[in-house]
Amino acid sequence: MIPDEIEPLANSLWTATAPPGPSCPPLEGEVEAEVAIVGGGYTGLSAALHLAERRVSVVLLEAHEPGWGASGRNGGQVIPGLKEDPDAVERILGPTFGRRAVRLSGEAPDLVFDLVARHGIACGAVRAGWIQPAPDEAGVALQRERVRQWERRGAPVAWLDRGAVSAALGTGLYLGGLLDRRAGSLQPLAYARGLAAAAIRAGARICGRSPALRLERAGAGWRVRSPRGAVRARTVLLCTNGYSDGLLPGLARALVPVVSVQVASAPLSENVRRSILPGGEAASDTRRLLVYFRLDPEGRLVIGGRGAASERGVRAAQARLRRLAQRMFPQLPDDLVWERAWGGRVALTENHLPFLVEPAPGLVAAAGYNGRGVAMATAMGRVLADKASGVPDDELDFPLTRLRPIPFHALHRPAMALAVAAKAVRDRLGF
Repeated sequence: MIPDEIEPLANSLWTATAPPGPSCPPLEGEVEAEVAIVGGGYTGLSAALHLAERRVSVVLLEAHEPGWGASGRNGGQVIPGLKEDPDAVERILGPTFGRRAVRLSGEAPDLVFDLVARHGIACGAVRAGWIQPAPDEAGVALQRERVRQWERRGAPVAWLDRGAVSAALGTGLYLGGLLDRRAGSLQPLAYARGLAAAAIRAGARICGRSPALRLERAGAGWRVRSPRGAVRARTVLLCTNGYSDGLLPGLARALVPVVSVQVASAPLSENVRRSILPGGEAASDTRRLLVYFRLDPEGRLVIGGRGAASERGVRAAQARLRRLAQRMFPQLPDDLVWERAWGGRVALTENHLPFLVEPAPGLVAAAGYNGRGVAMATAMGRVLADKASGVPDDELDFPLTRLRPIPFHALHRPAMALAVAAKAVRDRLGF
C-alpha cells in the first residue's frame, strides 16, 4: 500500500512489486549545497543525478519518499513526444526552441533506457513500442496526420490499419492507430527508486520525510526550510509538478492537477496472455478521456484512465475501468480477479505543453507533462541540471518562459468536472 494515501488510491501494484528504495533519512540541521531540489519524482531525481555526475553538490528534499507521487503510480509507459504534435509545438514555441523541444521529447525514451542500462536499474524495462489506437474516424484522421508529421522528422513510426491494430492489441474496438517504436514500458516506482539510488551513488544527498515548508532569500541564494532543518543553496529547483502546493503559489496556480486511476488483474493464463498485446507494446488511445493499458512482466493486465476528486468517484472510475476491460477483451474470463486499484495526480497545462520557468534569479521550476511524464520529466530533469550548471538560457533544449497562473484557477475543479462529463458524452457518441 502507498503510505500516507487515502485507501482508494493506495493499493498499488507498483508499491507491492518494486524493490526497496535506498535509505533517505530526513534532513537534520542546516546544510549548504550548490543546488537544492524540492520534489523526489522523476524530474527532481533526474536533475539530482545529472548534477551529481557533474560533481555539483546537491540536496534533494522529498516530503515522503522518492517516487511517492505520480512518478511511482503512473502506467509505466515510456512515450516519446509531447501531448501536442510536432508542428504545433514548433508553432507555439517558435522555430528554434520548437525544434529543440520536439527533438528533446522525441529522444526522451533514449535517455530513460540509457539511464536504466547505465545504472543497472531493475525495473522490468521493455522497449517494444507504443500503440495509440483510434476508436472513431476523428481519431483515425488525427493519427494519420501524427504519423505523417513524425515520419517527416525521421521517426520510426507506422500506421496500423484496422486489421493490424486489432491483431496487435487483441481487441476489435479500434479502427486503426499509430505504432511508435521509440517507446516502451517499465515498473515506474522501481525506476524512480533506481534513479534515487544512482543519484546517491553519484554524490547527491536525498532527504525523505522532509517537506519543504518555506522558501526564502538568503544573501545571494536561497534557504529552503523543512521541519528539522534547512538547505542553503545558490539555486533551487522546484520539481513538484501535480503535487505543487503553497511553497510558490504561482506554480500551483499554473497547473491543473487531475486524478488518474488504474486497476490491475491477477496474472492471466498463458493462452489469454498471448492474445493481448502479444508484441509487448504499451497502448493509450485517442479518446477525449483516454484509456491506457498494457501487460506487466507477470502477465497482469494494467488499465488506467481519468479518475475523480472524491473517494466515491475514484471507486466508480476504477469500477468503470474493470467493466471496460471486459468489454475490450472478451477473452478475459468472467471471474477474473482484479488484485489492485490505485491512482495519483497528473498535472495539466493550458496549452498542453510542459513549462520551464525562473520566477526569481536562482529559482527554477519545471512541470506540466500532461500524461507524458516518464520520459519527458526525466528529460526535463536533465534540462534543469543544464540550467543549474550554467548553460546559457539560449542554449537550453527547452525555452524559459514566464510563470503564467491560469485565470480563475480556483474554479478549475468544478469546470473540470463539467468538461469531463461533456467529453464522456462525446466519446460515447463518437464525435
